[in-house]
Amino acid sequence: MAEIARSTPTSSSSSPLNPHPTARIFPGSRCNLVFAVWSFVGFVLLIHLYTVVTHDKNKGDIYVHSSRVAPTRELEEVEEENFRLPPPRSKRNPRAVKRRGPRRPPTVIDEFLDESSEIHSLFFPDQRTAVVPTQGGNDSMHFYPGRLWLDTDGNPIQAHGGGILYDKATETYYWYGENKDGPTYQAHKNGAARVDIIGVSCYSSKDLWAWTNEGIVLSGDESNVTHDLYKSNVLERPKVIYNDKTSKYVMWMHIDDTNYTKASVGVAVSDSATGPFTYLYSMRPHGFDSRDMTIFKDDDGKAYLIYSSEENSELHVGLLTDNYLDLTREMKRVLVKKHREAPAVFKYEGTYYMITSGCSGWAPNKALAHAALSIMGPWETLGNPCVGGNRIFRLTTFFSQSTFVLPLPGLPGSFIFMADRWNPSELRDSRYVWLPLAIGGVADEPLEYSFGFPLWSRVSIYWHRRWRLPDGWSNA
Repeated sequence: MAEIARSTPTSSSSSPLNPHPTARIFPGSRCNLVFAVWSFVGFVLLIHLYTVVTHDKNKGDIYVHSSRVAPTRELEEVEEENFRLPPPRSKRNPRAVKRRGPRRPPTVIDEFLDESSEIHSLFFPDQRTAVVPTQGGNDSMHFYPGRLWLDTDGNPIQAHGGGILYDKATETYYWYGENKDGPTYQAHKNGAARVDIIGVSCYSSKDLWAWTNEGIVLSGDESNVTHDLYKSNVLERPKVIYNDKTSKYVMWMHIDDTNYTKASVGVAVSDSATGPFTYLYSMRPHGFDSRDMTIFKDDDGKAYLIYSSEENSELHVGLLTDNYLDLTREMKRVLVKKHREAPAVFKYEGTYYMITSGCSGWAPNKALAHAALSIMGPWETLGNPCVGGNRIFRLTTFFSQSTFVLPLPGLPGSFIFMADRWNPSELRDSRYVWLPLAIGGVADEPLEYSFGFPLWSRVSIYWHRRWRLPDGWSNA
């Protein structure tokens, strides 16, 4: 322990010019070193905060500096939302209250999930407010998170839990996702809401706003009950990447049975971005159960599978083989005991980022952002990336769940956060929540095993009722 000695007062130390006793720290004390180190750390943090945060003295607002170009600043403005819960729809019988006790008042999420609620209708507006790409006017090229989104044929887009592939050869974006255009039902009394497997839909676009239906590129199986894609099974979260060595388009997806006990991944392959894809097989990656998943292709051409495992208590990251059709033996367990799902991975300036969701079924919950210097980890949690709306919006990821993050090639550090707003009472009517995502500023939370903050920047997803991509977003 550091030793501090107080000297005995002398005539000089007790004089009016020096009324206090003198404190002397022995030179060998470790306290000096600890104090110096923490002083330096505090000084560095203060300098870092000063360089990234500016206070508006008149309004009290806080603005985070960004190295991104001016066109993105409008997307980073904080937009607030206010709404009130409607009054209870009916009163309970006093005898029932006495017999069963007072009923727990419904939460906003309860109302959101209740198709008869006024709150529900706010988040699932009808077709009168639909985004129609074939119509011009002031709404042209604008995204409206949560509204019905029609394709160029005038039909609701069916690409849930999906992801986007940019095809350099055709300079076209392809959006793959679950086609849920069938009746919603429960396989058994306590089962989750589901739709029979229809297949994986594909849509193409040059501008990310007007999408042309390319059809179902991987179909469910109507007759073979032993097939992974038999209609009563589960196909979720399809993602497609292109293999430059084999010139093949490879799809990975979550494959399960009706009771979610198979917990596997499936693989399909095609010569064309618009299919048809040939289904190859399913497996439990590295021998572990696998549910929500995604795949990520790195700058060096290597690709990885990221999946929730061990009953969704942790994530696993595994390297794919060179042809992307199988897994190597290389695997790391990350975010252990964090209970995260719906991973969406992206990269910026050598740092890997990931958005994840909590595990609450169809009910929305708080997203978390994570970062790592290696995709194999360790991964650190940066905090809730959601900005704007209101408290309940931020605690529910704007009433949606992550599925993919798309980089904007002309705006380094800017991305589109893609999420699903699930409607378990009518899954075909689930909506899409696309919002601007930016990297910059200070992370919210300290590192898990120290008192310091990470060197990487904050991930921010900005709420907007209406927004559009700035000019120059597609310039590579």
